Amino acid sequence: MKITTLPHKLILYFKQVKTEVKKINWPTRQETVRYALTVIVISSVVAVFLGGLDLAFGSLLRKVITLF
Repeated sequence: MKITTLPHKLILYFKQVKTEVKKINWPTRQETVRYALTVIVISSVVAVFLGGLDLAFGSLLRKVITLF
C-alpha cells in the first residue's frame, strides 16, 4: 500500500478539478441574462405578495386590538 503525502494529494485534487471544470456546459451570455431577469422578476413578485400579506394582517391585527 502506497502512502501519499498531503502535497501529492492536493496536486492530484486540483488536476481532477481542472479536468471536471472543462466538462462543464456553461450557459451563454443571453441565457445568463434571461435567468437573472427571471429570478429578479419572480423575487419581486413574491416580495410584493408577502408585503401585501404583511400589510393586510397588520391592518387586521390593529383593528382587532382597537376593538378590545
